Amino acid sequence: MKFILIPGSQDISICEDAIQSFSTISVDTKEEQEWNCKAMILATGHSARDIYELLDRINVHIEAKPFALGVRIEHPQSIIDEVQYHSAKRSEFLPPASYSLTCQVNERGVYSFCMCPGGIIAPAATNSNEIVVNGWSPSRRNNPFANSGMVVSVGEKDFLPFKKDGALSALRYQQEVEQKAFKAGGGKLKAPAQRLVDFTEKKVSGNLPVCSYVPGITSTSLDLVLPQAIAIALREGLKEFGKKMKPYFTNEAVLVATESRTSSPVRIPRDKETLQHPQIKGLYPCAEGAGYAGGIVSAAMDGERCADAVQGLKFKV
Repeated sequence: MKFILIPGSQDISICEDAIQSFSTISVDTKEEQEWNCKAMILATGHSARDIYELLDRINVHIEAKPFALGVRIEHPQSIIDEVQYHSAKRSEFLPPASYSLTCQVNERGVYSFCMCPGGIIAPAATNSNEIVVNGWSPSRRNNPFANSGMVVSVGEKDFLPFKKDGALSALRYQQEVEQKAFKAGGGKLKAPAQRLVDFTEKKVSGNLPVCSYVPGITSTSLDLVLPQAIAIALREGLKEFGKKMKPYFTNEAVLVATESRTSSPVRIPRDKETLQHPQIKGLYPCAEGAGYAGGIVSAAMDGERCADAVQGLKFKV
């Protein structure tokens, strides 16, 4: 197989022409040099929609897969400290507190994801007219807010309305929610938001608290953004978490939509033994972008597995 890849997928047509001819694998760099090789690890990350659409267009087998979707929830860090340390004021010798929450609602998992103590909510969209939010913490964890993804599992029945899109059906479901978030936010990357208790009571917030999300937030009903089944499960899950950690359930917390890139909505299949794509010898789908990891550490571990598999191939050639 011949596979020419322009860094950053800047020239998809070259990729498409190349992947349909069978020879050696070749990687084109910015300096327009080529190296022949017998193996390529495809580790694109879980937001590389151009690669998913390319593979689907040229009939390289991929599959829709379940993922999770919801919001970023942000509290004042002092509230999370009080919950975890049982004190109104955290000692200077203690780090900003974190948490991990999970429950089941209507046979769906509802859980916290990528919790960021002393963190910041950041824009993470990869396409225009879409809103995606993520979170991160500076090394000192010294921001006055604590945020976390708060997400609900999405299964095959959820993306059945996009069945005509085949392997991209879960991706289209994801896209639709992100586009609704953009519309509800009012543009300029403003994100739709609602206070926690207001969301559970289906009330549009009259005002919103200060939030770390720099582009700004817009008060709206998140039921206009989230699919009904997701909103119902999230609402009940938040109530359940409030029973476990009473100060957690407060209108000082704000929900910011949408947290939708928890994991890939597409799986690029591979053989369990060789880790190669079943159609294309020498192509190693890897980590989050291929649907085999769910975070930085697990992605790194899968990268090691693929590297070991390629090394084993080299000795056999």
